[in-house]
Amino acid sequence: MDTPSIAETKTERVTGRSNSFSQQSRASDDSQTAADFLRDQEILEADAREALPYSIETCTKILGPLRQNVFACLTCNPAPAKAGDAWTPAGMCYACSVSCHGEHTLVEIFQKRNFTCDCGTTRIPSTSPCTLRINSETNTKGNVHSEEPDANNKYNHNFKNRFCGCECDYDPFQQKGTMFQCLGLGTQETGGCGEDWYHPGCLVGMGPKWYEQMSNSKSKLASRETEGHTNGSILETITEKDEGQSNNGAAEAARGVAVEDEDDEPPMPPGFPSEDDFEGFLCYKCLDANPWIKQYAGTSGFLPAIFLEQPEVAAPSPSNDSTATAASKKRKAEDDTDEEQSYAKRIKSESEAPISEDGARKDGPTSCKLPNLPAAPKGRFSLFFKEDFREKLCHCSDCYSKLNAHPQLLEEEEVYEPPLSNDGASQHGGSTHGSGSLLDRGESALRNMDRVRAIEGVMAYNHLKEQLTPFFKQFAESGKAVGAEDIKAYFAKLRGDEQGIREAGEAAASSKKNGDEEGDGRREQSGY
Repeated sequence: MDTPSIAETKTERVTGRSNSFSQQSRASDDSQTAADFLRDQEILEADAREALPYSIETCTKILGPLRQNVFACLTCNPAPAKAGDAWTPAGMCYACSVSCHGEHTLVEIFQKRNFTCDCGTTRIPSTSPCTLRINSETNTKGNVHSEEPDANNKYNHNFKNRFCGCECDYDPFQQKGTMFQCLGLGTQETGGCGEDWYHPGCLVGMGPKWYEQMSNSKSKLASRETEGHTNGSILETITEKDEGQSNNGAAEAARGVAVEDEDDEPPMPPGFPSEDDFEGFLCYKCLDANPWIKQYAGTSGFLPAIFLEQPEVAAPSPSNDSTATAASKKRKAEDDTDEEQSYAKRIKSESEAPISEDGARKDGPTSCKLPNLPAAPKGRFSLFFKEDFREKLCHCSDCYSKLNAHPQLLEEEEVYEPPLSNDGASQHGGSTHGSGSLLDRGESALRNMDRVRAIEGVMAYNHLKEQLTPFFKQFAESGKAVGAEDIKAYFAKLRGDEQGIREAGEAAASSKKNGDEEGDGRREQSGY
């Protein structure tokens, strides 16, 4: 089922932090005291810890294969320039993504099953060793490289930062809308998707930006209608099928889908189920690789098939008159009713049959459910399932062997989560008090912000930390506001700018003199 992605959560929180600081700056006509500024930083740190509260001290490789959040490093393992070029994919755990590759370009792939961290193995260049594991040669922590990777790791195009059947390059700061991860019934080598992520529009054959096509269609239609009224006549309704669109509800979309404003999340495409109606889904690739499960479409625990492309309906023969057409529709309706009644009787017969000790129906038509289910729909489609879908799957001896090859169909998988950071929000109930010096906590918060981009700021932060501590401390203890001259003089001193120091000193002296004559008169840094 759709769960709030880490990238989405992270983006929202980063945006929230930026807006919070900007609003404080605009709202304050007077300068902040150092104590006020430090309290604001504590709030930002708490936000950062809430977003990424986990420890980055331990690599998961020693734990073996896990279902865990996986990252790819495009710096160490760049995607090939063109198809067919040599490429070595690799993935790493959460801790290594921050501690060992924090200054690199990372791709957040989210959960992958049976995955062992590749950091420190031959899949990653030796110039980027693992800094978390123990080096067997030196018996010291760090500089681990060239180890043998787990041969059972499976990779797909996600490790190139490409997702969905449309093979898009994913940018969480640019792409709008929700993507859904397939439960996965096979790897890329076996014809499955390898737990790929999909755009809703791509699952119904309308493309990732179907809503833009609909918006353009509506604009064209409105333009034609306006032109028609201007000419004194009403234009006849024209139905157009945009290139690349499927028949899966496109006409309905063109007639009335509300496309939200550019800043809002796009709506779900027509034909796509409501997020409240399903727990997860199996994509059309995984169904093609495992056609036996297609028969569950529309049965208990599953939604009707969501077609990638609706089968074309044959046009009626010109020789058929309206009466014949009506009769055909009536016979079809009667046939459908008979089939539904027959299916209901079979299900009832099966459910009323007594159950033996081994769980099989004694008097039912068969111990396997599949012969009693409707035939699988034709065409390529995805299968969305409800929370209790595992209970509805047949567990007879023949079907169980198929289920056993995919344990995720038998029971819900356990997802590994790294331990919480020792100075994280869980230890202090969201507060940052008592978890080391304020600037040390600020460094930790900065390191836990946007891992892909902002972590580079840690270097500069470390450089300033020792210099800024005594500066802020004197104002925080006294409760005095930080003046503009104080800041200019201090940073000029850090730069070694003697001229700047003299100018700042003269300005401060002049300010004090004027203050003696006209009151306090001290100039302050607004919004600092």
